[in-house]
Amino acid sequence: MGIWDYSIFWKETLNQLKNELSEQEYAMWFNMEYEVSGELSIVVSVPSGFYRDQVKQRYQSRIESKLLELSGQHITVEFEIKQRIKQESTSSSTNSENHSEKAEDIKASKTVAKASHFPEQKERGNHPQLREDYTFENFVIGENNSFAANAAMAIAKNPGTAYNPCLIYGGVGLGKTHLMQAIGRLAWKEKGCKIIYITAENFTNEFVESIKNNKTTDFKNKYRNADMLLIDDIHFLQKKIETQEELFHTFNALYDAKKQIIFTCDRPVSELKNLSERLRSRFERGLNVDLQPPSYETRCAILSKKTELRGINIPSEVLNLIAKNVSSNVRDLEASLTKLIAYSELTKKTVTLEIAQQQLRDVFGAPKQNNVTIETIQKVVADYFSLSYTDLKSKKRTKAVSFPRQLAMYIAREITEYSTTELGMEFGGRDHSTIMHGCQKIEERLKAEPSLETTLQKLNKMIKDFNS
Repeated sequence: MGIWDYSIFWKETLNQLKNELSEQEYAMWFNMEYEVSGELSIVVSVPSGFYRDQVKQRYQSRIESKLLELSGQHITVEFEIKQRIKQESTSSSTNSENHSEKAEDIKASKTVAKASHFPEQKERGNHPQLREDYTFENFVIGENNSFAANAAMAIAKNPGTAYNPCLIYGGVGLGKTHLMQAIGRLAWKEKGCKIIYITAENFTNEFVESIKNNKTTDFKNKYRNADMLLIDDIHFLQKKIETQEELFHTFNALYDAKKQIIFTCDRPVSELKNLSERLRSRFERGLNVDLQPPSYETRCAILSKKTELRGINIPSEVLNLIAKNVSSNVRDLEASLTKLIAYSELTKKTVTLEIAQQQLRDVFGAPKQNNVTIETIQKVVADYFSLSYTDLKSKKRTKAVSFPRQLAMYIAREITEYSTTELGMEFGGRDHSTIMHGCQKIEERLKAEPSLETTLQKLNKMIKDFNS
């Protein structure tokens, strides 16, 4: 150790960040080790170049700000890559480190983020239940899904260990199934795992058939002998009491055997009604990650990736037009692109900006597929309280705005099928937990102020009249 020693400041910085971040986020990104102090600098080791680049982008400025607060000096953080696995020899260690570093540097330089470097896969046929195109290589990573994507890659490399079970939730068409099946495909090809993928609906149907045909033992053996169980759309299990009971026991059997379990859902588990508490606790036991609607830049990258995979040349200005006008989810983006590709192939014409505007005018002008739009709710509530509806989407926290905003959130949650993640985006890009908090506040006031129920009834009638 030299004459400088900032280890005490480093430890306190980590302690503070651990309290500020979620347990999963801290565990994933703060796998760093203090190495040495220099003059106004701290050197820490990280396991790879990809890891280094992600930490620098996400947390370096935040770490250095805390170091400044604690020490009163501008201490910079420097990263060195240090492999933490045993190698058979010094030579193989050096070759492995150089190979890993090179692979990560190539990855970091790409404009469209992809999954991190994986070892060469052993040849194995495609899994019959998993789509061939649902791979990590085809999954475009942006701010909306980077945490979920990196967690998924960690699970695929080490199934049944740190992140078990894993729940991936979010609105329709955001890539939940893609990400889940990508985990399964990689584990199938590299680890030789026995993978079972099924939707919650088909799981229920199979269970009912097994009872009908007196084959419940076969059903239990099938699912409890899997190395990795992937169940899509668990929100379907609501009110399916016997199926929930069977899944509970299947979960316990797999979990105790250290087998990986992954679920997807269209909302946080806490919002699922008619679900047994013990099964809910199982879903929430491991890692829960959400997928948000993609940003404009990510939408552009997704469209570019889709055209590249299809070998189709679509002008960049057309892709930008789609990205600007279709912000809901990846599925809608792909549907718009598919329509233009079909038009081009059938008419033998090159897609121009004018053609795109004409062919997609219905898509661009269509409201979200709900009987009542969030904008309608916001406008009606804002008018009732003599506000601008943009106030409800703003960052204002005054009482005059906060209460109407919470009321609008509550109404939207009650009368639409939007998830809290989607509602958060409609209310100024807020987190789903903000929506849940707002709804809870209104529920509490309804118990204490019966007159509020009358106000809600008035607003609901006004919304219905506005929408008719």
